[in-house]
Amino acid sequence: MSPALDELLDLLDLEQIEQNIFRGSSRSALVPRVFGGQVAAQALVAAGRTVPADRTAHSLHSYFLRMGDPGAPIVYTVDRIRDGRSFTTRRVVAIQHGQPIFHLSASFQVPEEGLEHQADMPAAPDPESLPTAAEMLPRHLPAEVAERLVEARAAVDLRYADTPPWGSVGEPREPRSQVWFRTNGKLADDPLLHVCLATYVSDMTLLDSVLLAHGRGGWAVGDVVGASLDHAMWFHRPFRADEWLLYDQQSPSASGGRGLGQARIYTQEGRLAISVIQEGVVRVPR
Repeated sequence: MSPALDELLDLLDLEQIEQNIFRGSSRSALVPRVFGGQVAAQALVAAGRTVPADRTAHSLHSYFLRMGDPGAPIVYTVDRIRDGRSFTTRRVVAIQHGQPIFHLSASFQVPEEGLEHQADMPAAPDPESLPTAAEMLPRHLPAEVAERLVEARAAVDLRYADTPPWGSVGEPREPRSQVWFRTNGKLADDPLLHVCLATYVSDMTLLDSVLLAHGRGGWAVGDVVGASLDHAMWFHRPFRADEWLLYDQQSPSASGGRGLGQARIYTQEGRLAISVIQEGVVRVPR
């Protein structure tokens, strides 16, 4: 297991300070705020710690309310909304400096049999044939920026199937992006852990497709400013975050200073594991 993954797992191992109250810390990010994927993953950990072990997460809906302070602890309060025969619902509020910065609702379900169908997995190159982040990023970004981005994502092996937004600035393309990802090391056989790590990664690249439509390089090159507004995920089938997952992302719309990204995450065998939708602020600096 890589030291960076070890550090991330420590971040997700929240401290319980009272019944239904947990505390987490943050790691440094590319920008002076808490990474959205981190606070979403930690909130899901807090919710999951209050749910019976026989129930797995099947959906989450969340809003980013305020910019998080990476130098301060985050307190997560869990509201046990409902414990039904099949479904369990939790609401989590993340608090810093006395104010809510993030709100999450999550639902958990007892496994059961039912109707089955799924969208087909799109064509994508073999992940092992693609360059690693450490190999690819220095080709497109200044050395210092590339180094910081590689460090920020070091817990995850994330490989672009095509040129990322910052590699094609000024060249509008189809608003679609594909990346393969897996953790940089094996994980324990805990379904909640795998779901939380996929939640963490899901906030890294989802708005790339918005940038591609307009030939913008994004936060790494500073030709747009932005932040996540809301984030929703549906977990359809079991998966492992330490095995290759294809993140197929596209943007159907951008308007009003906002961009929408939607995506499907497939296992390497072609099973549809997760659906994701996110809207974010995407503004051109004046």
